[in-house]
Amino acid sequence: MKLTLRVWRQKNAGAEGAMSTYEVDGIAKDMSFLEMLDTLNESLILSGEDPVAFDHDCREGICGACSLVINGEAHGPERTTTCQLHMRSFSDGDTIDIEPWRASAFPVVKDLVVDRSAFDRIIESGGYITAPTGSAPEAHATAVPKPAADSAFEHAECIGCGACVAACPNGSAMLFTSAKVNHLNVLPQGAPERESRVLDMVGQMDSEGFGGCTLAGECATACPKGIPLFSITRMNREFVRAARKQG
Repeated sequence: MKLTLRVWRQKNAGAEGAMSTYEVDGIAKDMSFLEMLDTLNESLILSGEDPVAFDHDCREGICGACSLVINGEAHGPERTTTCQLHMRSFSDGDTIDIEPWRASAFPVVKDLVVDRSAFDRIIESGGYITAPTGSAPEAHATAVPKPAADSAFEHAECIGCGACVAACPNGSAMLFTSAKVNHLNVLPQGAPERESRVLDMVGQMDSEGFGGCTLAGECATACPKGIPLFSITRMNREFVRAARKQG
């Protein structure tokens, strides 16, 4: 395959960015999208140019590092992570636009790399449970109902990639935050911080500069792990209940 790539290039956070055009040839349909970018970077390095900076780690669809907007869609045309997107999703001769996540809370570091530490601070504000010190408790000391366990696992699938923010017309982080809140709030182990957790995490989310949620639904559509939209409404109910009790 021969492709034309229009890639966002930005030297650093303070520099002006612009799209640069590159031609790549010899791309196999079985290559992943990141392997295709590796091929581009190899040619750039050989020609003495600066390679395109992009985030990646496990390349197995687990870590959520590979954050790219491809032809205007978070992670590209398939509902998966960028590292699990393969070039068979494109055709020979295609022009592909590649950009970083676009959100004020995710400032560009360089080229396609953005700073997603705002997500870390949201988790730090309340994504934990009270754990007594001492010997480990018995495995069955706290019974977890099957529906609660299933719901917790469903929300725990969130890998924090940020596709929900990139896809949202408002740049909202509600789907991510709701996944992290509901993951713990449905479990008995999360009950001691249930109210403070939702208040603190939503408060931190707002302070990071993410946009407001209008339930457009683009976040759930783009999520590679299928976090459902009703996760947001569940968190909203938790938030209202906790805010009323707080007075």
